[in-house]
Amino acid sequence: MAYRALARTYRSNTFDELVGQDAVTTTLKNAIETGRVHHGYIFTGTRGVGKTSMARILAKSLNCAAFDAPTTKPCLACDSCIAVALGDDIDVVEIDAASNSGVDNIRELRSNATLHPARSRYKVYIIDEVHMLSPAAFNALLKTLEEPPPHVKFILATTEIQKIPATILSRCQRFDFRAINAQAIADQLAMVASSEKVTAEPQALRRIARLANGSMRDALSLLDKVLSYESVNLTMAVLDETLPPPHDELAAAVIDAIAESDAAAGLRALDAALQTGQTVDRFCDQLIDHMRTLMLLRVCGSDSELVDVSERMRPKLAEQAEHFDAPTYVYMISLLEELRRNVKFGGAHRALADATVIRLAMSRHFTDINTLLESLDDGGSAMESGVVQKERAKKKETVEIRGIATRPAGRPAEGIAEAGQTTAGRPSAARATGGGTVVSADLRRAAADPLVRRITEAVEGTLFNVRPAEPANDLGAESAKRTKAEAGENDEDPDRKESSSKE
Repeated sequence: MAYRALARTYRSNTFDELVGQDAVTTTLKNAIETGRVHHGYIFTGTRGVGKTSMARILAKSLNCAAFDAPTTKPCLACDSCIAVALGDDIDVVEIDAASNSGVDNIRELRSNATLHPARSRYKVYIIDEVHMLSPAAFNALLKTLEEPPPHVKFILATTEIQKIPATILSRCQRFDFRAINAQAIADQLAMVASSEKVTAEPQALRRIARLANGSMRDALSLLDKVLSYESVNLTMAVLDETLPPPHDELAAAVIDAIAESDAAAGLRALDAALQTGQTVDRFCDQLIDHMRTLMLLRVCGSDSELVDVSERMRPKLAEQAEHFDAPTYVYMISLLEELRRNVKFGGAHRALADATVIRLAMSRHFTDINTLLESLDDGGSAMESGVVQKERAKKKETVEIRGIATRPAGRPAEGIAEAGQTTAGRPSAARATGGGTVVSADLRRAAADPLVRRITEAVEGTLFNVRPAEPANDLGAESAKRTKAEAGENDEDPDRKESSSKE
């Protein structure tokens, strides 16, 4: 007998067996028990979360031959239940819209829908990937979907609900299938491993569940793959040989390296992620999603309902979220989104990714303008990051650089002095008198200004006079000349002034 994959062998057959969709299950069971079964349903959600399985379970419940009316617990033994499970019941028609997307296929469906079921209570149409239907096919389906015959039920399934026309959505009851919790997947895998007589470590099953990313079918397929390698004892060592690390671990490794400003470690973590076969844009999506989770935990708190993570992972993520503040997360997410767009239209995917990781590792050197202003007001260093403040640089002794004497941070501004002569031979604005150097009057006034003092101390800079000065040996002559000119203008002969006025 041919081998049957685990995803098919352990497919849910009843409402109680379906994992992770309690709200949908309860609603449909109550509808059956109260006789309020709608004529059209639309199931939407990511892959492998139970949309088609739920459609078949509903069809079994409506047509189970062991009961005189629809039931929430089909027998699974009658001809109708067995045929539905195998997908060959003549009254439960499964249509793949990806290969039957034309208007002619829908016209055929409409003509067959008028016929009564051959042996069951209802004729059930399950249209999978319904978003693949053409606009003309949707239009042809409208009237039948709105007012079908009493014996017809429609169940539409899709992974892209945004592509469904509003006219179709308004004629159906919509059910959103959530991604399945990792712990629920791990529990289901433990049951499957026990049924297959396989000894499995809980950590190994948990890792498979995290790799499945909310999809039960993906989890069963991964388990099937691992059991092909080792079918007796499933350990973490076996998983290291056969499966890549979980996506959240890869993203966390990159973020930890960025938080430590370790660009080399960040590049190694990126390389490990891309070695698993992921593309750069796909890993960008995962990294953006991980950073969004950290940002929400930082802004809204570790108990925020906006973050859909397991309680086991929440404390660890909350601790990692403290690496950066909210503005830094916004900056990094926008930078990754820019990278994701660029790799779609550029050729240097890896080079762009490496450059982005290096730039992110430098993110602690960036801060917003409000943090800079607050740092100035507090007398702190404006160049320090708003996330992690580094130790101030050691104080430097006053040295002569091109004739400008610098000072160490924190020394009073009145202590600023200029050298008497530059290395280029140009005289400075200060004058050497009495064997020492003095500060010019303009420079002293500027240094005494409180705002100037805070700025120079914040940036650990130097205040100096950049205006050219007059030569010292010409100072007396120039001053005497200016004084004489002013005196001559004041003592000018009155008769001469009057003569000039007449002219």
